[in-house]
Amino acid sequence: MFVPGLIERKRDGGALLADEWRELVAAFQAGQVPDYQMAALLMAVFFRGMTREETAALLDAMVGSGSRLDFGHLGIPVIDKHSTGGVGDKVSLVLAPLAAVCGLAVPMMSGRGLGHTGGTLDKLESIPGFRTGLSLDETRTQVERIGVAMIGQTPEIAPVDKRLYAMRDVTATVECVPLIACSIMSKKLAEGLGGLVLDVKQGSGAFITDAALSLELAQTMIRLGEDRGCPTVALLTAMDRPLGRACGNALETEEAIMALRGEGPEDVVEETIALAVEMVLLGRTGGLADWRTDRAEIGPRRTGVPGDRRTGVPAYQRTGPDRTAVEGEVREALSGGKAAEKFQQVIEAQGGDPAVVEDPSLLPQAKEVEVYYAPKGGTIQRVEPRIIGRAIIEMGGGRARADDEVDPTVGFVITARPGQPVHTSEPVASIFARDRAGIELGRRALDRAIVIGEGKAEALPLVSARVTAQGIETLA
Repeated sequence: MFVPGLIERKRDGGALLADEWRELVAAFQAGQVPDYQMAALLMAVFFRGMTREETAALLDAMVGSGSRLDFGHLGIPVIDKHSTGGVGDKVSLVLAPLAAVCGLAVPMMSGRGLGHTGGTLDKLESIPGFRTGLSLDETRTQVERIGVAMIGQTPEIAPVDKRLYAMRDVTATVECVPLIACSIMSKKLAEGLGGLVLDVKQGSGAFITDAALSLELAQTMIRLGEDRGCPTVALLTAMDRPLGRACGNALETEEAIMALRGEGPEDVVEETIALAVEMVLLGRTGGLADWRTDRAEIGPRRTGVPGDRRTGVPAYQRTGPDRTAVEGEVREALSGGKAAEKFQQVIEAQGGDPAVVEDPSLLPQAKEVEVYYAPKGGTIQRVEPRIIGRAIIEMGGGRARADDEVDPTVGFVITARPGQPVHTSEPVASIFARDRAGIELGRRALDRAIVIGEGKAEALPLVSARVTAQGIETLA
């Protein structure tokens, strides 16, 4: 294989063949292709894009670079969710146990904070003793026993993705739709899923701020999942303001616990329920047996039909459970305490202290706390999530470098919401820091993030659309 020729072809707008992508990934994994050549190719892809065939070939090669989970013997639907990331997004902590209580197996594989966005693993690890680094065998056993595990990417799952992502992170090639889609879907497909729900963020705090590009990412991942026998649905959700009130690892974990106890902020609860309903519908109407027959061969279906092999009708559009009835079940599982009990089981199984669900004060606590007051009266026009997320990193609650230690205690609790009227000196937020310098940094960030003015505030709908292989359904 002459790698410079492949780089040149992609640089000039050409496409690589499927066999070339497979050989390239295998050679890279074997150490036969140096990082500098792969970095050059990634940059060419960043500027020139990839065809559908190229994206599919790269995805299959990435999945094939490692091991795969198989839960076919469980006889129950295996469904997961992925969020493209945001600020204050603690939904996974509530959603995973909730979905498990509703009869699904949930091998939830999550990531750490990326850029200004927070990471589910960092939130979970704010729970004393909680271990996210489970092996595949440990994950399989835990899902068999309690129905859910919440883990990080293991060395066995899509190892080439881990190397490529680290390379993209330091070569400014992260924000590329086909590369993002392959990275996300390689890990999800390796979980042995029977269905996947995507939470695709839109707005100023989203990882991809361009609405058209975020929709393109959703549609690309849906196509990749459907073509591989994994029915995939996406909800487009708002990230033009933080989700919920808490921003910061331990603070968000506490807020997730409050949501599990029926006391969480309305937006966190409603977004969690919307995603849980999609997961349950996929699980109950998805043709479980048919999916299982395809698990052995990751790759496009020979029929070319994105849905049921027998009928050609997408799994989630067949006659099945009534959406309203499913939503009622989900709400009951959340308000009735069953999801909170399941989260306690997860914490205990993964080495943490389950008592935090009953007493969130057992979570790490900030050394310094200070209330932030509105500098003037008016109407909250915006609460900029990107400013908040970056401030948390500067305060020590995230990573500027991969090897940085994270202080789980720092962050903000922001009660100000777009459209809310406020008076001068009214409390609108609290700052949590490890020292006075952090308090000052947090105050300066809130001065810029909380915009007060006159007139009506504009904000995105919490859940604006449902996207499937069949099209886009506007919800708000």
